[in-house]
Amino acid sequence: MRHGDTGRISYRGQLDDALSPMGWAQLRTAVAGRHWDAIVASTLRRCAAFATELAARRGLPLRLDARLAEYHFGEWQGMPIETLQTTSPDALHAYWSDPVRFPPPGAEPFAAFRERLSAALDEIAAESHGRRVLVLTHGAAIRLLRCLVEGRDFGEMAGIPVDHASLHPLAWPPAGR
Repeated sequence: MRHGDTGRISYRGQLDDALSPMGWAQLRTAVAGRHWDAIVASTLRRCAAFATELAARRGLPLRLDARLAEYHFGEWQGMPIETLQTTSPDALHAYWSDPVRFPPPGAEPFAAFRERLSAALDEIAAESHGRRVLVLTHGAAIRLLRCLVEGRDFGEMAGIPVDHASLHPLAWPPAGR
């Protein structure tokens, strides 16, 4: 599941934003009537705060895992996409078409992002013992994980819709891995 709205429109990356009131409402609505046996969440506030509330309210085990943090967008972190479309349109297009070869300036290496997310999901799957686990994380993280599970090229990430407070059921590990 992706975190709710923060009221900020840009590549937030690893900036530690709080949820907006709308973000809290989005998440509460999204989980209504749904059931999990445990919760694992990113340590960034926009995930951890809601995960902590939900776990306490439902009496579920909670683990916060820094490996589930959002991609670090380097120099683009906190920059509105509209600004990048004006100041760096070629670099932005190249990133969207091939994030592995054309990361943002100063960004986290894409292979490191993939490895830390995969390691976190491997551990969650190993510990789950058939239980349903809600993993609360971020947009780019979900896009990357969906590419892995669905056998997609990472250049398709930008076209995968991941709305705030959206759920994305994933069977882990990916087939053939």
